[in-house]
Amino acid sequence: MCSQNRDFHVFLFPFMAHGHMIPVSDMAKLFAAQGVKTTIITTPLNAPTFSKATRSSKTNSGGIEIEIKTIKFPSQEAGLPEGCENLDSLPPTPVLADSFFKAAGLLQEPLERLLLEDQPTCLVADMFFPWATDAAAKFGIPRLVFHGTSFFALAASDCVRRYEPFKNISSDSEPFVIPDLPGEIKMTRAQVPGFIKDNIENDLTRLLKQSKEAEVRSYGIVVNSFYELEPVYADYYRKVLGKKAWHIGPLSLCNRENEEKAYRGKEASIDEHECLKWLDSKKPNSVVYVCFGSVAKFNNSQLKEIAIGLEASGVDFIWVVRKGKDDDDVGKEDWLPEGFEEMMEGKGLIIRGWAPQVLILDHGAVGGFVTHCGWNSTLEGIAAGLPMVTWPVSAEQFYNEKLVTQVLKIGVGVGTQKWIRVVGDSVKNEAIEKAVTQIMVGEEAEKMRSRAKGLAEQARRAIETGGSSHSDLNALIEELMSSHS
Repeated sequence: MCSQNRDFHVFLFPFMAHGHMIPVSDMAKLFAAQGVKTTIITTPLNAPTFSKATRSSKTNSGGIEIEIKTIKFPSQEAGLPEGCENLDSLPPTPVLADSFFKAAGLLQEPLERLLLEDQPTCLVADMFFPWATDAAAKFGIPRLVFHGTSFFALAASDCVRRYEPFKNISSDSEPFVIPDLPGEIKMTRAQVPGFIKDNIENDLTRLLKQSKEAEVRSYGIVVNSFYELEPVYADYYRKVLGKKAWHIGPLSLCNRENEEKAYRGKEASIDEHECLKWLDSKKPNSVVYVCFGSVAKFNNSQLKEIAIGLEASGVDFIWVVRKGKDDDDVGKEDWLPEGFEEMMEGKGLIIRGWAPQVLILDHGAVGGFVTHCGWNSTLEGIAAGLPMVTWPVSAEQFYNEKLVTQVLKIGVGVGTQKWIRVVGDSVKNEAIEKAVTQIMVGEEAEKMRSRAKGLAEQARRAIETGGSSHSDLNALIEELMSSHS
């Protein structure tokens, strides 16, 4: 396999936010493992994240090294503070986010210079770079789109956008069935992204509209999923909606060693050995892992509710809390009930900042996952065979929740009802305690865990030689090579 792909050169161009960068660094390893020359395009301050994540891959990829090329990020031209090159590093205000997207739009020219210089076989560019289709077309290079979500979410959002079922109901809480989508999937108007149901016209909605148009003109879509997880929706997306798409996931499974799992994303705020030692002291399936991704922010009163709910559940836990730099000193930690950490000594581990998530999820002591339903996290939970408490906040997370709870039946909702751009809907401690207990204790939890373990097995088989994702990736490479020659 390897030798015949040496003439093939793929450019990967992820959006500058950790939820987009992490799966692309995994994708780079995947292409390199097929003997494909692989180059990641990013900005100078994001480059170390990739070099750290991909440095261990050379041994696994037949000696193919992953190259990283940088282009300058125009923060000042877009009115952003100097050094702001990652969406996650910005204070969560819509104004700054809009400026960030504007700056990202100025990367077309430097990208074109690199395309002209290297003439890669294809460009895989993030959905947030709609102009990448035209940029690649100038040099006769096919552009593939990477959304970073599931077939289910892609199909469901397409149906909701097209049929606008939320217009025919009387209240925000009245459920409707998503029209034309297989499986009688129900949601409410409050769970539909605000900009869609209110038909808002702003910079972000214009960008998303351009993204849809550019996708139609692109070569196709690469999807971080595997066929056995959502066959009905993969078929629907490709055959009914007529989209050209290849499933090549779960991408996180290309990290087989503990070191690789620990080096994904930002520097962990806890030593991985200390974390594993803590988990090693626990019984199998006894710990619940609680983490809400790199974007969702909760206020102090919500964090307090989570603490009380976790304590009341009686379940051992690892809880990842994203707090800003100013909140790190103990004197300001009014988001925890008094004496909480002392009381939970040995029973609960709080990680402030960034955690080595895949390393934790894959540990035998972890038996459940409380998640915001970002697709990376959801798929990592599935690949680890874990039942989930779903706590969606924004983006396409409410669709992912429906996949987990209504289709796969490997999770329970915590009860969030409202799509909010940044700060999560408020949930009381009783609901948190109930949901955690439901996935960790009793017969129903065991049934969910058994279904989740079955999916994890299928995920592992999908990426092995001859598996569905491995075959789809090779079919994509061969198709691009034959059209290139």
